[in-house]
Amino acid sequence: MIRKKLVKNFFLLSILLILILIIFVKFFYKNKSPEKTENKIEITSSSSNIIEDVRYVSTDSKGNKYSIYALTGEIDYTNPNVIFMTEVSSIIELTNSNNIKIVSDYGKYNSENFDTIFSKNVRVNYLDNEINSEYLDFSINRGNMYITQNVVYTNSENILKADIIDIDIESKDTKISMFNKNEKVNIRSKK
Repeated sequence: MIRKKLVKNFFLLSILLILILIIFVKFFYKNKSPEKTENKIEITSSSSNIIEDVRYVSTDSKGNKYSIYALTGEIDYTNPNVIFMTEVSSIIELTNSNNIKIVSDYGKYNSENFDTIFSKNVRVNYLDNEINSEYLDFSINRGNMYITQNVVYTNSENILKADIIDIDIESKDTKISMFNKNEKVNIRSKK
């Protein structure tokens, strides 16, 4: 008899504990889940991704130094390594050569691999050479500058118009070409 009563009490106590656990879990998840979602939305909407007076400096294994400055930068929410910049200027200080200066209205910089895309009113200065264009893709890893869109190359003697200028940063080897192989690069003497 005592054994029946003990089993009955244990069974009732087990059911009571299960009910309390179910109610607690159900109540806890009903009240806590929406708060977590709301917090994520608040953090996203209240966070600012605009940076003023941006400056990045990096040096490669050969000692070449790459500095980039911008009036403002906006971090890409989908890729935090990418920053979109305005009023961009850059200096490439080469160990075995003269500096290269680049300015543009806009830029896209990847802080992970230091690749930079300059766009709109791009101007490159190296010694007495100036290149104007609308697009420049610079890569430290590839070691080159790829310049396209309304390219005008000017030095003390000539004015050259082309579609593409590809410059190897280390060797200074420069390939100047047109998209259409049947067209020729336009070269005009200043004199």
